[in-house]
Amino acid sequence: MTEIIHRHIQVADLRMHVAEAGTGPLVVLLHGFPESWYSWRHQLLALAAAGYRAVAPDQRGYGGTDRPNAVEDYTILHTVGDVIGLIAALGEEQAVVAGHDWGSGVAWNSALMRPDRVRGVIALGGPYGPRPAAPPLATMRKEAGENFYVAYLQRPGVADRELSQDPRTTVRRALFGASGEAYPWNPIVPEDGGLLDTWREPEQLPDWLTEADLDVYAADFARTGFTGALNWFRNLDRNWALTSAWQDAVILPPALYITGDRDTAAALPGGKELIAGRSTVVPNQRGAVVLPGCGHWTQQERPTEVNKAIISFLASL
Repeated sequence: MTEIIHRHIQVADLRMHVAEAGTGPLVVLLHGFPESWYSWRHQLLALAAAGYRAVAPDQRGYGGTDRPNAVEDYTILHTVGDVIGLIAALGEEQAVVAGHDWGSGVAWNSALMRPDRVRGVIALGGPYGPRPAAPPLATMRKEAGENFYVAYLQRPGVADRELSQDPRTTVRRALFGASGEAYPWNPIVPEDGGLLDTWREPEQLPDWLTEADLDVYAADFARTGFTGALNWFRNLDRNWALTSAWQDAVILPPALYITGDRDTAAALPGGKELIAGRSTVVPNQRGAVVLPGCGHWTQQERPTEVNKAIISFLASL
């Protein structure tokens, strides 16, 4: 019987924890915030059973993977480099790269920057749009104000302390608060509150989320804190500056987009076009799956549908 195996792999100067299952063509699964490899628990064995080698790392700053101290060590060049380095460290030339939330941004950019290594890209929730004309933080602040959650997360140490006070409460409220059951999510932090106040406290957990699931996430963040994870948000403008060489570039590998109709991430630039299958920057898109009633945590809320869509896409390559 196939099992999920855990080990550490040296990827350049980063010691990376991975969970893996199966043999066959490589599929790398990239989690988002505030999660870990565990967000892909329903996909690892399903992909293995379908004849694939599925590998879900803890990305830098998370779980059992190293957490560099410097904020600038969490740029898109670092995170894409981690993926390309991981593919090589696993002894493979190419992989299909799937990502959710922040992981979708890494997946898209891995396909953009290294199409020779990425033979297909799957994005859950997070769309891909053209590189904006100006640094994104100023635009966000102008459109949504200083209390927009991304602006709030830029304040050194503030969200770090808030989220670390009770990691179990943090992950419980985050996972419920952006789910289909709690839709819609208001991303504006109250003047006298914090990020946790934007997420509703559940009266009871939804069927797809158990106390045991919360145990896994909470144990990781109790040990690591949240600063490494938050540093991803603190590189938005730096990422914009570093990616000027890819202005007007397109994603060449075949692509699949999966989202929920209650996922606010789908409203980000590029989402509407991907859902309609008319993205000019993803010309080789092979479909879009929109899951009714599903919120942001796509592969956890709807594992059966997500597994079916992913395996169908993989078979088409």
